[in-house]
Amino acid sequence: MRVVLRQLNGARAQRWGHRALQVIARLIRREDLYHSYATCVHGYILPSDGSSDLNCLTLVHGYYGNYSLHQWLLCADWLPNLEERLALDEEAVRRVGDHRTGGPTVSRQMRLIQVLLRDILIGVNYLHYHGLAHTELQLKNVHISAADRHVKVGILGNAADIPKDSEKTSLTNLRTRDLMIAYDVRCVGFMMARMVLRELMDPITFAHFKEYLMKRNDPAGLREFLLPLLYTASPSGNSGLQILDRDGGAGWNLLSAMLAPKPSERISCTKALRHPFLCGPRWRVESSIETTRWGVGSAAIRIVEEYIYGTQQRNRLAQLVDILERMNPNTQYENWVRLLQGKWRFLYHSGRHIGLTTRQANPAVLISYAMLLFHMDPNRTDRLSTTVTVVFTVMPDNRNWRHDKSGIKGKLKVTATIGLAEGERLYPAQTEKDASPGGKEQPHRLADKPAISSNKIVKAKSSLPRRKVLGRFLADDDLKSLPVMRVAVDDMQINLELDENLGDRFLHHRILQEVRLQVPRELFDLSRVVCATYVDARLLILRSVSGDALVFTRSFLK
Repeated sequence: MRVVLRQLNGARAQRWGHRALQVIARLIRREDLYHSYATCVHGYILPSDGSSDLNCLTLVHGYYGNYSLHQWLLCADWLPNLEERLALDEEAVRRVGDHRTGGPTVSRQMRLIQVLLRDILIGVNYLHYHGLAHTELQLKNVHISAADRHVKVGILGNAADIPKDSEKTSLTNLRTRDLMIAYDVRCVGFMMARMVLRELMDPITFAHFKEYLMKRNDPAGLREFLLPLLYTASPSGNSGLQILDRDGGAGWNLLSAMLAPKPSERISCTKALRHPFLCGPRWRVESSIETTRWGVGSAAIRIVEEYIYGTQQRNRLAQLVDILERMNPNTQYENWVRLLQGKWRFLYHSGRHIGLTTRQANPAVLISYAMLLFHMDPNRTDRLSTTVTVVFTVMPDNRNWRHDKSGIKGKLKVTATIGLAEGERLYPAQTEKDASPGGKEQPHRLADKPAISSNKIVKAKSSLPRRKVLGRFLADDDLKSLPVMRVAVDDMQINLELDENLGDRFLHHRILQEVRLQVPRELFDLSRVVCATYVDARLLILRSVSGDALVFTRSFLK
């Protein structure tokens, strides 16, 4: 048998070695499972009596190759090497419920990451079950055995005892237990992010990634934060982004659940092993309402990013928006105030296209993005200060700007103060089919209560069809009302800023008119927004007086 002799010099190193031996004595009862997922420690060698260095201990443990998982991922040919080492044949990949072999590179990478991540989670969950926390989970400490084709979670020299869960356990011990388990899950989340997104293997990029999380930002916005970075590194397409976007963004959902800022909100190893991202097509997993809601929101974002707004796409987006409004998890005023604060990037308006059209604009204005900012008014705790920022570029007339997008930068800012109040959105009963030949069912009509908008009727753009997948989460089609947040706007101001003074007041007026033509009216006249119907850590949906939906995603642009 090939083994490694690890010499431990100093008192601290020896304590680490002795602790590893103590942990082995507790886990050795089930040798098959322990040896499958942890580094095997055979024993130790004491220095001989004639040795000059008595403060020395040699630990004897298993040999699993010269490379750790971190070193394997840094190799240019890491995918075929790891597939060969893990022996991903038809029988091995059955562990993740996916019997397919080969296929496109993205599918191969996804199956490989599923096998690695499941092995790591099984090994960590085994430790938690026996009252131990690893506390030192890193890619550098993880190895792959060529003998049994399993991942080894490293030597447990720094394993800590988790307080036992019993009736006499104090509240402090319960919190300590939850914190220790949540810390290991967070470490697994960091490992998952670096395995999927190869750009995070760079120490500088990974430092920015951790800095984002250390600022207590919600990991639900990780995709929006990483998208510019991933596009810069791989303009033609990023395989890691495609992996996380599959199955309704299941990978992003699992990653955000592992990296949640509050330890009490992080997913456990057992639940993570049942997550749809780690279960192949042969494993039918019953998704939770949170996972389903996440998948619906991800589908809407993907359609918007394709920027193909035909009749089919618009109808599909209208259905997804309607589903999200019925699945709103936050209906209380306190939750709305807490979640609204921050920056939101404008994604989609159900009534019109955004940006340039086929008409000849003079001057030509290219919209970069529109941002909505909420923050609490320090003078009035019942009001929120709102700022709409539209960033654009004015293209010069004497340049082929279709290929050169440089020009005069500008910003249009609309500031206002809004108040929120709990209300309801009424759904009148669906009528019978028209008496005309071939009559069709009338769509739902949406009406706000008089407290929201007196004598104003809001028409819905589409009806919600019945779907078996969402049937147990949604109300019936004869839904009468839904809780919403009423929006009251006052003290509105508009300000236009340009990097250069054009010296022509009439030209400034035309630029302002062109910007107003390309973005929705609701971003200029916030009083047209009558209610907010959906909010979570990632998405925000507002409804205007005309019934159009405005969809925003949380942003971290400076």
